[in-house]
Amino acid sequence: MKKVLFLFALFTVTSTFAQELETVAELSFRPGNVAVSKEGQVFTTVHPLGSGKMQLLEITGKNSYEAFPNEAYQNTDGTITDDEIDTPLGIRIDDNSVLWIVDMGQNLGKTRVWGFDIDSKKEVFKYEFPETVAPKGSFVQDLAIDEVNGWIYLADIANPGILALNTKTKTVRRFEDRSVQTENIDMVIDGKVIEFGGAPARVAINPITLSKDNETLYYGAMNGTTWYAVPAKLFREGASDYTISKAIKVIGPKPISDGVATDASGNHYFTNLQHYGVDVLTASGELKPLVRNPKIDWADNVALDGNGFIYITVNQLHKSPAFTGGEDLGTPPYYILKMKL
Repeated sequence: MKKVLFLFALFTVTSTFAQELETVAELSFRPGNVAVSKEGQVFTTVHPLGSGKMQLLEITGKNSYEAFPNEAYQNTDGTITDDEIDTPLGIRIDDNSVLWIVDMGQNLGKTRVWGFDIDSKKEVFKYEFPETVAPKGSFVQDLAIDEVNGWIYLADIANPGILALNTKTKTVRRFEDRSVQTENIDMVIDGKVIEFGGAPARVAINPITLSKDNETLYYGAMNGTTWYAVPAKLFREGASDYTISKAIKVIGPKPISDGVATDASGNHYFTNLQHYGVDVLTASGELKPLVRNPKIDWADNVALDGNGFIYITVNQLHKSPAFTGGEDLGTPPYYILKMKL
């Protein structure tokens, strides 16, 4: 009854927002992260904690999709090979129309990054992280792309740290700091503390993004309310961990969140897992709700399309067996939504 009353109140308070949400896709399986090209093409990973027979898709209609770049890259029969995408999650598209994904490799036991040219559908980049940087058991699940300088920054939540990959030299480093760790704060949805592995969830660094000029790297923990910033040039110049740690600044608050996107004006758009919505931390440092809607039941990530729209993946992840410890309590369809900013 409490949940029903909560959702009724939520819908009543935010009914104006409900008119602004547009359904891009309704899916029978959990989408992971979403990315949108300059031409309006919509791509999504299939969440590794879900149950899909493909891993990377282009959305072609509200109820249709196709394998990207083609079916040969998909693991459709459960026998994964080096030539197939394993368990991807984070996805970004750079200004050169290259689609990047981080492949956590939960089956193969190795973390990889792939790059595909959207127009030609050709593989243009592939890198396998050494175990010294991403050991087995890592959960490297989000990334930020600097195609100008040739760097990718990735968040590892299982062995909390930032991986900084030079795509030109194919060299990588791991950075660890207190700021990448989880905060001791509960995630509460519908009045219930969300558990993972039989204990209250404590998820470390997850959302990660770059400023428009690629000079500032932003990040924070999922179970955290602090948004951090550090000069990206320190990674590019090979600064010591100590120097990087001393340069980290707190730029504002954030909600408990799974994904983030940053616009050219320096506004940060966070998924808000506890309140069925998306929040924005403005460039002036004010955190405020952007949208609240019962349909946004665990917003996994957000993406900006450059034309004034924000895209949101919704997958009820906290109802998956990994969180419940047993039964899948999710109820399809799962969504990719969008709204005008």
